[in-house]
Amino acid sequence: MVQPGMTQPPAALIVAGPTASGKSALALDLARRFGGSVINADSMQLYRELCILTARPSPAEEAVAPHRLYGIRPAAEPASVAWWQEAALAAMAEAAAVGRLPILCGGTGLYFLSLTQGLSALPLVPPEARAEARALLAERGAPALHGMLAAADPETAATLRPSDSQRLARAYEVWRGTGRGLLAWQREGAHSGPAPWRFAALLLDPPRPALRAAITARFGAMLAAGALEEVRALLAQGLDPALPAMRAHGVPELAAHLAGRMGLEEAERRAVLNTGQYTKRQATWFRHHALADPSRAHIIHARCEGMAQFQESERREIFAFVESWR
Repeated sequence: MVQPGMTQPPAALIVAGPTASGKSALALDLARRFGGSVINADSMQLYRELCILTARPSPAEEAVAPHRLYGIRPAAEPASVAWWQEAALAAMAEAAAVGRLPILCGGTGLYFLSLTQGLSALPLVPPEARAEARALLAERGAPALHGMLAAADPETAATLRPSDSQRLARAYEVWRGTGRGLLAWQREGAHSGPAPWRFAALLLDPPRPALRAAITARFGAMLAAGALEEVRALLAQGLDPALPAMRAHGVPELAAHLAGRMGLEEAERRAVLNTGQYTKRQATWFRHHALADPSRAHIIHARCEGMAQFQESERREIFAFVESWR
């Protein structure tokens, strides 16, 4: 509670949830209602080459309210959590300076935690450890590297997908270079504390069948909008396949189709399946972290991309939550 005479920290609203749950539409509704600026908190929507496959806001939507940190980095330049945190804080300050409510919208949980809890201290890794990790990844592949990490640092390995090559290489190089696991280092404490803002969260957690249907419909719409050509243009750059943008949902599957390794129907089926599996992990993560704290979060169960707009009673409930928190 703020004591009399004390100044409250500025307010920032989080709109979080799994892929295709309707976050962008809700953030836009809130920006319209409360005079907000929408700030991207999705690690893939940062990349300018991935407009269709990441469902970036359209020019018409961006005309309704200011949007920041969308499509601002080339796919060849991966963005770290620390980089995003700095960029987000600058965008939040810019919004507050002109009297707008910062609305952080996305599904990358670590981005939100970097603001609400701070960044964990990580060690400097010797160049030879980094080189070894990259060489193993190139020679043996991500699943084999995951197995090696599981033998050396099972705690960290359990949190990573066997296909997540970039994060696996990072975890392996930290263990190889320091003799301690990445999660052990992260528990040491934070080198930056929570951002000096007041946060509240709207957490979308729609029913699984509705989410699966939304993912299927959305991917079909992406194909119709030119997703295949988007991937073709991305591949033409000859980028390292371990880069985050090269692993965005739909990119590996459509790349396999373009290479003649599978039909388009199978590529679509696999992309929808892999995206659905990812959203299960996202939903679990959000439910088990501080963003789901009922003291500062409003959990929405009935929203999904492609579904009808909120019922008026639901809109009133959401807006009332934001009004009471502000």
